[in-house]
Amino acid sequence: MTSAVAKVALAGTLLAASGSSMQATLTAAGHSPKIGAHWPYSVHATTGGKPAAAKLTVQIVDPLGGHHPVGFGAKKGNVTNVAFKGTFSDFVVWPQSSSGVPLTFEVTVVSGKTKRVLDYKVTPGG
Repeated sequence: MTSAVAKVALAGTLLAASGSSMQATLTAAGHSPKIGAHWPYSVHATTGGKPAAAKLTVQIVDPLGGHHPVGFGAKKGNVTNVAFKGTFSDFVVWPQSSSGVPLTFEVTVVSGKTKRVLDYKVTPGG
């Protein structure tokens, strides 16, 4: 894969009191993933600079606002409410039907009462 790794560190949505310090970041392999190829991504959650226990849900948001679950890259099931500590890594294989369609790769990370939503714009192709 020749695209540079892009890192998104978004403030997200905070639902808890303002004293929470959980941070979530998304690292992905560029905004133009190739059709049919592995597109790796990683999500990191920390509290006070240390790995945080959290739950993760990943969805694709289409141009009409529909939310679609993202499946695990190498196993069955969807990445929905998956527990992890510190780092979660997987990959997506974008289908031909997504070619040229502007989409949002949406990652929701919840740790305790803190929720972060990370949006990453992609347009699969090639």
